[in-house]
Amino acid sequence: MKNTLEILVKKANLGNREALELVVLKIKDYIYNLSLKMLLYPEDAEDATQEILIKVITHLSTFHHKSKFMTWVYRIATNYLLSYRSKKNKEFAMPFNDYADLIDTGHSNMVKYSTNEGELSLLEEEVKVSCTQGLLLCLNSIDRMVYILSEILEFNSVEGAEIMQITAENFRKKLSRSRAKIRNFLNNKCGLANSKNPCRCNKKIDFLIDQKIVNPKDLRFARFSQRSIDLVEKLGELEKSIAIYRSVPKAEAPMKIYNRIKETLAID
Repeated sequence: MKNTLEILVKKANLGNREALELVVLKIKDYIYNLSLKMLLYPEDAEDATQEILIKVITHLSTFHHKSKFMTWVYRIATNYLLSYRSKKNKEFAMPFNDYADLIDTGHSNMVKYSTNEGELSLLEEEVKVSCTQGLLLCLNSIDRMVYILSEILEFNSVEGAEIMQITAENFRKKLSRSRAKIRNFLNNKCGLANSKNPCRCNKKIDFLIDQKIVNPKDLRFARFSQRSIDLVEKLGELEKSIAIYRSVPKAEAPMKIYNRIKETLAID
């Protein structure tokens, strides 16, 4: 993708509208996935992705090929996301101790909402992703971004530091702190990370529906063909706390984002 993107960027900066359109198509999913992991709510991620894409396109002429293009894109995205303010995001974020209380509350061995196996399968996946993604909001925004870039998106400390515009040493320190907090929490609370823990995703379905954290009529994360909960055990060489996050399949940015960009920037 690197060489193709670099060539497309050069063509786009020379006024090639088709090349510009292809640049948007190639980077939109990367930006959306970063936004989704950072902001939790798909609707916020959609808005952020659109704004980031506009920033990338309108500043494309300032990219001088001194670094990898995607590093430059992620830097723009990171700067925007660290300053993004969402009311929903802020309301859901809580300290680790409060999140632990949420995990410990509302277990049920029977799901009252539904007995349909297909629906229960989707709801279990929705709980798994909602819960673990929500856990990231317990970290402050900078530590959260560092964790996402390194543990989930697999950037090394040099690349992550370049994106965050901090030293590699500082990046590693923040990562160590974030990693310890997430690992300790999951090992002490999550049944996927540690089978000795009592919490299971299916036991939380009714409670999270009652609390309106999960909307069974409008699932944010669950898809019929991609249950990340089934992949955690298969990623055997990875530490469980990391496997829980990396098992989540990459999401495709809704095409309505691309269509809005075309309208906004008049890409024909």
